[in-house]
Amino acid sequence: MKRVSLVFTLALAAGLSTGAATAQTLKTVKDRGTLSCGVSQGLPGFSSPDDKGNWTGLDVDICRALAAAIFDDPTKVKFVPLSAKDRFTALQSGEIDVLSRNTTWTLSRDTSLGANFTGVTYYDGQGFMVKKSLKVNSALELNSASVCVQTGTTTEQNLADYFKSNNMKYEVIAFSSNDEAVKAYESGRCDVFTTDVSGLYANRLKLSNPADHAVLPEVISKEPLGPMVRHGDDQWFDLVKWVLFAMVDAEDLGITQKNVDEMAKSDKPELKRVFGSDGNFGESLGVTKDWVSRIIKAVGNYGESFDRNVGAGSNLGIARGLNQLWSKGGIQYAPPIR
Repeated sequence: MKRVSLVFTLALAAGLSTGAATAQTLKTVKDRGTLSCGVSQGLPGFSSPDDKGNWTGLDVDICRALAAAIFDDPTKVKFVPLSAKDRFTALQSGEIDVLSRNTTWTLSRDTSLGANFTGVTYYDGQGFMVKKSLKVNSALELNSASVCVQTGTTTEQNLADYFKSNNMKYEVIAFSSNDEAVKAYESGRCDVFTTDVSGLYANRLKLSNPADHAVLPEVISKEPLGPMVRHGDDQWFDLVKWVLFAMVDAEDLGITQKNVDEMAKSDKPELKRVFGSDGNFGESLGVTKDWVSRIIKAVGNYGESFDRNVGAGSNLGIARGLNQLWSKGGIQYAPPIR
């Protein structure tokens, strides 16, 4: 028994030592004075720069919220545009601190890339876009179609599975970047463009005549999109995860950019924990007690970010759907701050 206890003690000590040694990302970010965030090369609503290089989008807001929690300044972010092919390498190599780039959470990615998903920012699914002139109303009418896709994504496998399961033939035309695939589709090199439904709406805005194109009703896969961090740094993993959770919890509690200061004065136990007047939840994450206030003042709650970037208040006009809060018919849900 003594030997077993000794082995356990040594293993535990080694584990604690390893954890302490690898909990460096937050310190590195603080010392550097800026957060390095991997984003797309330009996907409206999720991560896209304007003509002055100012980035906006749902994925961008996650990084700005993280910077606000750390620095109390949402502008202290360096955005690194990455292709689908290069995004994981950039994270693994340390070029970026977090990947917040419309990336699907799958088992293989969660286990083989040396990275962890921190939550779901957008529940999505793969779909198809066609020119209305083709007079196609269903994906089941796409037999023998040519399909434009982007390489290095889950899209190709989903496409193959769908056509095989429905005994349909197709020709795949693959491109290394999203923009190349979209341009090829618009020029007529293929009949169909396929990606996540949110991406279809976003890319349709890039076309010269968006109204000439239709998103078909079929959704052929589950595509939970969310941020990723490297394996081996639980402190950083926890912080990125809880920044997203804080945005969702804030919406659940009715905390908004406009009322955050007033809500912070509340005597309600749940709000006192959220705003740091009861407990040390911020400090346990490596930030300050007012971390949630910083986040909400910078980017708003999850619903505000959704509406502004991809929802009713945006050019995309995507319905909340599954991304509505659990209490309003959706599946968006965050653990409580307590």
